[in-house]
Amino acid sequence: MTDALAERALTVPTALRPWITGIESVGVGEELPASFAQVPDTATKLVVRVEAGGRRDALIIGPRTRASYHADADRRAVSCVQVSLGPGTVRPLLGTAAVDLVGRAVPLGELPAGTARRLSRELAELPPGEMLAYLAGLLPDPSAADRSRTRLLWAAVDALSTRSGHAPAQVKEVARELAVSERQLRNLFTEGVGLSPKHYARIDRVRHVLTEAPRTDWAELAAATGYYDQSHMTADFRTLMGVPPRSYFTGRLPDAQPCRA
Repeated sequence: MTDALAERALTVPTALRPWITGIESVGVGEELPASFAQVPDTATKLVVRVEAGGRRDALIIGPRTRASYHADADRRAVSCVQVSLGPGTVRPLLGTAAVDLVGRAVPLGELPAGTARRLSRELAELPPGEMLAYLAGLLPDPSAADRSRTRLLWAAVDALSTRSGHAPAQVKEVARELAVSERQLRNLFTEGVGLSPKHYARIDRVRHVLTEAPRTDWAELAAATGYYDQSHMTADFRTLMGVPPRSYFTGRLPDAQPCRA
């Protein structure tokens, strides 16, 4: 993130927490960065962009399994709001399985659910400050969803996530703890998250490395994050990010490509 971009995490209202795990507001200054990285991400996101002339569009961005590096070919956007959808909410809200959105950016209005089309129409006119209240009034009652299945998925996601003091559990251990087969757990993740449990844990772990590396010793970080050793962490990071950690954090990155979304 450069000085030209101001990113601010917003509090998720209680009424939205069954559906949304995070909201970020990103403002862009007069001078945009020459290039930027899109890091791997496990979440499906609703993104509302505002251009300099006031035009808006709404996209659904599916999970990203690899990092990509882009030159900023489109300098019209001046701000955006990114809403991270919770595990198991993509089909109820958008009418499609999360796996069908992996690696894609899709105009919101092109998705099959009536909720998606309505969101696309309304968000094009709604002031950003009213967006959260509007979503709280529009999103379905959580009781209408399969709550037992959703609770199971959220518990699995929590167990396979990386955070300070918590390395991801093994997939077979999570399946056993939740009293499901590994195949059932894999199907649950594919439908509700878009990734296999193993791939989810791998991406989340690398994202944790991205956050903690600037202030943590490499070997200590590898151990705390659940890698076998530092070389294991380096290999995993290189696979997902395209370069080893030291290269990434010293700015030795792959050549930037034009941004298509």
